[in-house]
Amino acid sequence: MSNPDEAPQPQQPGSQPPQPGNVPPAGYQPPQGYQPPQGYQPPSQPGQYSQPGPGQQGQPGGFHFEMPTDGPRNFNDVLPQGGFSGIFKTMGLPTELKVSYFIWVISGLLGLLFGLIGLFAIIAAFAFMPGVAALLLVLLIISLAVAAAQIVLAMKMKEGKEWARLALTVLAAVSLLLAIFGSINAGGPGAGLGGNWFGFLVSAVAVVLMWLPNSQLWFKAVKGAV
Repeated sequence: MSNPDEAPQPQQPGSQPPQPGNVPPAGYQPPQGYQPPQGYQPPSQPGQYSQPGPGQQGQPGGFHFEMPTDGPRNFNDVLPQGGFSGIFKTMGLPTELKVSYFIWVISGLLGLLFGLIGLFAIIAAFAFMPGVAALLLVLLIISLAVAAAQIVLAMKMKEGKEWARLALTVLAAVSLLLAIFGSINAGGPGAGLGGNWFGFLVSAVAVVLMWLPNSQLWFKAVKGAV
């Protein structure tokens, strides 16, 4: 027969620590000497922001390249949304991408301008150096195509298209090849058309800015919002 003094007493409110996943009631005080389990984090108070820890979502991680999955499905997907009327609008872009975007657009516009000026010189060269002029014309057409493409791709990059960012990176590599080819012909008739090392260095800076951690996070945020 059990002693009445040994009968279990009813649990008093607050006598048991909260179990993982449960929210303690208001005013709860843990018993004296109680140690929370390893890894337990007390819940935040209403309106209190909890900073994510290292490695959690929202913190910039190391560089991790992935092939874009948002490639264009038709020709209309390549064209900028709304046309070229918003070519100088960069609302919502982080600073790194703003600088990169304007580098691509301004260098593309300058490339088109100088290319058209060079076209008149090449046409005049056909009168006395037709073979050389034909080669220069091919290089000029490639340069004009690259300049026009980088403007269009920069506007698509501004929309958060990862495939456009990758294409701009490839264009920077093409500009490197053109610079090398122009250096080989240094002093010859082709000098100055392909050997624009300054243009390549500017493109390299724009590429680096597109792949910085803050830019990476922006592209992921835009991709997740679609």
